[in-house]
Amino acid sequence: MSSFSFRRDVLTKPIFAWAKGVLPTMSNTEREALEAGDVWWDADLFTGNPDWAKLLKVKPATLTAEEQAFMTGPVDELCAMVDDWKINWELRDLPPEVWDFIKREKFFGMIIPKEFGGLGFSPYAHSEVVRKISSRSATAAVTVMVPNSLGPGELLMKFGTDAQRSRWLPRLADGTDIPCFGLTSPEAGSDAASMIDTGIVCKGTFEGREVLGLRLNWHKRYITLGPVATLLGLAFKADDPDHLIGTQDELGITVALIPTHLPGVEIGRRHLPSMQVFQNGPNRGRDVFIPMDYIIGGQERIGQGWKMLMSALAAGRGISLPSLSAAGAAHAARTTGAYARVREQFNVPIGKFEGIEEPLARIAGTAYLLDAARRLTCTALNLGHHPAVISGIMKLHATERLRIAIDDAMDIHAGKAVIDGPQNYLGSVYRSVPVGITVEGANILTRNLIVFGQGAIRAHPYLLEEMNALSEPDKAKGLAAFDAVFWKHVGHSVATLFRAWGRSWTKGVIAPAPNAGDATMFYRQLPRYSAAFALSADMALLTMGGALKRKEMLSARFGDILSELYLLSAALKRWQDEGRQQIDFAALEWCMHSGFKTIENRFAEIFANFPNRFVAGFLKFIVQPFGARVLGPSDLTVHCCALLLLEPSAARDRLTPDLSHVDDDRGAARLEKAFMLVTSAEDIARRMRTAKIRNWKEAVTKGVITQAEGEQIAAAQAATALVIEVDDFAPEELSPHYRKPPVRQFFQELGETRAAS
Repeated sequence: MSSFSFRRDVLTKPIFAWAKGVLPTMSNTEREALEAGDVWWDADLFTGNPDWAKLLKVKPATLTAEEQAFMTGPVDELCAMVDDWKINWELRDLPPEVWDFIKREKFFGMIIPKEFGGLGFSPYAHSEVVRKISSRSATAAVTVMVPNSLGPGELLMKFGTDAQRSRWLPRLADGTDIPCFGLTSPEAGSDAASMIDTGIVCKGTFEGREVLGLRLNWHKRYITLGPVATLLGLAFKADDPDHLIGTQDELGITVALIPTHLPGVEIGRRHLPSMQVFQNGPNRGRDVFIPMDYIIGGQERIGQGWKMLMSALAAGRGISLPSLSAAGAAHAARTTGAYARVREQFNVPIGKFEGIEEPLARIAGTAYLLDAARRLTCTALNLGHHPAVISGIMKLHATERLRIAIDDAMDIHAGKAVIDGPQNYLGSVYRSVPVGITVEGANILTRNLIVFGQGAIRAHPYLLEEMNALSEPDKAKGLAAFDAVFWKHVGHSVATLFRAWGRSWTKGVIAPAPNAGDATMFYRQLPRYSAAFALSADMALLTMGGALKRKEMLSARFGDILSELYLLSAALKRWQDEGRQQIDFAALEWCMHSGFKTIENRFAEIFANFPNRFVAGFLKFIVQPFGARVLGPSDLTVHCCALLLLEPSAARDRLTPDLSHVDDDRGAARLEKAFMLVTSAEDIARRMRTAKIRNWKEAVTKGVITQAEGEQIAAAQAATALVIEVDDFAPEELSPHYRKPPVRQFFQELGETRAAS
């Protein structure tokens, strides 16, 4: 340590000693999770003073010419090949020709560099491909998505040896090997670190030679592509009881590649997750021996598996499920708006009823928000960031908000969406929602522990440095490091206090904002809430310290505020990037007022439940002296937002872009055709209503409309009738019971007897 310093040795030293017992401690797995990935716009939000110029100058992600050609070529061709009803209810799998096409066109190798035979696509292209396919078939989308997300491919690219990459990546790229990754086990779900799957360092015989390796025993479940995988990525805990490679017994979580043909591997049985038929199932290993060079990264990577997994998840979790969810919300918006327009009750399109407008606007706003956030996150990934906190926010809120959008869509469609069959274009999405909510970290865990729990440490401008200083074994070195950062933190907190106070009491009038036309008022609110959030988070950490980790409901509310700040930033960025389209403003306005309502309610809930009541009163006085005041979108905003989906327009196309449109004369295709016919005939229908005539032939006879116009109305009515139809089945189509001749004969005779009597 240097010579005496009054600030360090008199002022900081007792604070340093106090902080050691107050600030939360970190386990090794927590530290590795925090060190995986990085921060981006979430760090700006945590400062309490986000720099709008920094965000707005970032160019939106775009597709290269090669990526665009893939979208309009193989992706569209794949969409045309899949029949979701047949896949789900007849084959219970993708057809063989679809599997062959996916492999041949290298869908499994989208993220693998070209030098290894892959396509070398950007994260945004990966997202766009998954999004479009999922609007046609969730099973096909998941099949394509998983090899490009958390799995052997990404782990090999980041951590594999040169020999491993050269051997395995070309085989993964062309589909010679189908990968899966085994992490979840019966004993370890969200707490993956508690797995009991083991790998014992030992010598064994492999391909006729005695080598040093690992003898593995495991039981995994919920493994997507597991039943058909030829190459299994496996997470397990490595142990070296005989000290063959060092002095430690427990080496930690490790990841390795397991060819599934090896003796002792049991794989092939399937789960049926919420009636979704993508390949998913359990697998086991009993005394499976692998050499050391099957560990991803080689022997030197033993014990680094958790950090490797978290690093991969920091990117993958921001792409896969958010892409599926954004597509689902856009699909719900496009189909529900069209259905609400063509379906009439009391001679009025149901979309004109205010009771329908409210959920329809919610669907439209959700679709706008989710795709905005997806694009912004992909932009960060394209720039080389791996924002772990943002990825957690995206996975959580994309899947949760899809649930709301699909529930609303089902309510509006009513019986049309309840009756399953080839004409039902919502049922499969509805059933898939719980799967997305459960996987890649259950949403309950993510909301209560991850978003704010990791964000408070990782995205805070000073807290991680302070915690690292407090955990420094060299006390003098730790004190010096703590002294350097603590007083910066103090200065930041004082500045944040005055920012929060001034911006809250002026309702954001003095908050910084770019000149963004009608959206300027929204830009002013986010720095206001950001400063209030940063101040409240600092006070929570100061007064509760490590106990805040156990205050899960408070942590969840802080996480909700941080999430809203990110999602609303994305909505503003989208509006800017799309040229401030005035007609789209209703969707933006719905998003902003809904988000502001959530933020204000969460602040009110935090202050009402803050353990230190003096601090709670102080924060309420600074941030929210008059309570939560935002009521959400106005009725006019709801009306205008719903209208975006009820008429053909560029705004509707911007809100629901790049979905698969296959003209197969089935559900969604029939609906789109009817929608276009009905809206194009609106003027004709209006004249008939004014004349109080419902029959088009009568209207022609009386000269209200022409013959050609009458035929146009007839075509619209016929198309609408096809949309309103629902499927029905012969009994023997649904149950094998009725296919047995004696049973069928019995029911036939019973029917004849009843008819005779």
